[in-house]
Amino acid sequence: MTRGRIIVDVERCKGCELCIGVCPKDVIHMAETFNAKGYHSAALIDPDGVCTGCAICAVICPDAALTVYRFAKVQRA
Repeated sequence: MTRGRIIVDVERCKGCELCIGVCPKDVIHMAETFNAKGYHSAALIDPDGVCTGCAICAVICPDAALTVYRFAKVQRA
């Protein structure tokens, strides 16, 4: 199974919440803290590791504040 992780550039995120609405695994939420501009930024809350790294969140982000990492399970012959 493919796993993923996102890194949010907190200072670039303006808290528009577009990424939250498109996440198929519902693992992106708004942080409780503020960035330097006074916005709540997005945050990955994924204790069960269900993020697949689909990158839909990064595609919809108007500020390019999300970096997606995708880790595929390697099968050995």
